[in-house]
Amino acid sequence: MSAPSATLDHEQHVPMSTVSGDGSSHSIDAEKASKDLDRNGSSGDEAGEKGTGEAAQPAATPAAGPPGGPPGGPPPNGGAQAWLQVLGGFFLFFNTWGVLNTFGVYQTYYESGQLFTATSSDISWIGSIQSFMVLLVGCFTGPVFDRGYLRHLLIAGTFLIVFGHMMLSLTHTFWQALLAQGFCIGIGGGLLFVPAVAILPTYWTTKIGLAIGIAASGSSTGGIIYPIVFYRLISQIGFAWSVRVLGFMALATLVIPIIVMRQRVKPPKARAIFDPTMFTDIPFITFGFGAFLGFIGLYVEFFYISFYGQATGITNDSMSFYLVPILNAGSVFGRTLPNILSDKIGPFNVIIPGAFVCGILVLCNITVHNLGGIVTQALLFGFWSGIFIALPPVIFVALTKDKSKLGTRIGCGFALFGCGVLAGGPGAGGVLGNDDRDLHWKSVWTFGGVVLLGAGAVFLALRFMLVGAKLKVKV
Repeated sequence: MSAPSATLDHEQHVPMSTVSGDGSSHSIDAEKASKDLDRNGSSGDEAGEKGTGEAAQPAATPAAGPPGGPPGGPPPNGGAQAWLQVLGGFFLFFNTWGVLNTFGVYQTYYESGQLFTATSSDISWIGSIQSFMVLLVGCFTGPVFDRGYLRHLLIAGTFLIVFGHMMLSLTHTFWQALLAQGFCIGIGGGLLFVPAVAILPTYWTTKIGLAIGIAASGSSTGGIIYPIVFYRLISQIGFAWSVRVLGFMALATLVIPIIVMRQRVKPPKARAIFDPTMFTDIPFITFGFGAFLGFIGLYVEFFYISFYGQATGITNDSMSFYLVPILNAGSVFGRTLPNILSDKIGPFNVIIPGAFVCGILVLCNITVHNLGGIVTQALLFGFWSGIFIALPPVIFVALTKDKSKLGTRIGCGFALFGCGVLAGGPGAGGVLGNDDRDLHWKSVWTFGGVVLLGAGAVFLALRFMLVGAKLKVKV
């Protein structure tokens, strides 16, 4: 069991610099290797060469530009242009995951029957397909990004998100909402998701955790602002114009990435869409299955916490809409602090307890019967749920030995997570039932909590597979 541990620990130095999943991981790895040569006098692959002259010769290689490296030299790790990429990434997250995190308030509004009549399970298909499209389309946009079409992806994604909101404002039936919100906005988000995470590691190495953390916090910020704007406007100007206002907000904030984001690295070879070898990589596929279970449980809470407060009378109609931004406010820190902690103790040592805590929190909804309890639960769950967004890319890096396949594996991994989203929302809706006088809330929270506990058990088994029963080891 010692060999896998050594591999994982060695590769743990790379994660935050290759979290993007784009094809530029070769360049980053080469640059980091050259920096290690300058500092230590030897690389990990040539540990036996100790002489000063031997160290000096490899150290000079980056000056001429390593094979496949950035044509503009090493990442700047600061400066106006680099921070502008963080700003652009923030607004991309704001309008992808931020929009996805808003669906809980749409679920509650659609349940009222004011726009159309549908079951809870059918309604949740809208949000589930929206999330699935973001994750699935990302697999196909990765190779497009690698070929240098950043601007095209940004413009196309912006158009689809804004157009989807405008079409949603005209809907009066379930199928119209599914097409506009589920497919159109979802595909648009998928076009923007890859640039949001792929461009930052080409500008940052030493501060990549901070850069990605700030950019990723845009998802939580969007999940706070969009639900509040929607709820505050809907009683004043109606559903149609409230959604149009959200569309105009998306347009205004997405213009910023189109203006400021620049692709400084074009990988020498575009990544493949699919890697069949991942199915024979037991640790990789085991983690993917665990995260799949985790996303099922996550979206039970994301979609139904607001409706739960309203349907049970724990909150009034107004407060039920605010549960979604409260949950997203908790995730602001949950999507940044885990990355920082994982650099110190290892990502598995963070995601395992986090998965168990999320499962326990979902089960705790069964005993929540007052406003203070449900608000506290939403805040805590928002914080701990952030690990499922922040840490999977880091773990994919650690589990992928051939870094040339990293981008492909991250894309396929998130597509698998999307299948969990498809199962979570509609599955919980089917468990909940259609009789408003007898909704099975206890069964819903049991379903969500148990699958999250199952995810934690799978992660724990994988950790044991990698390093055995050792506790004090970074993994």
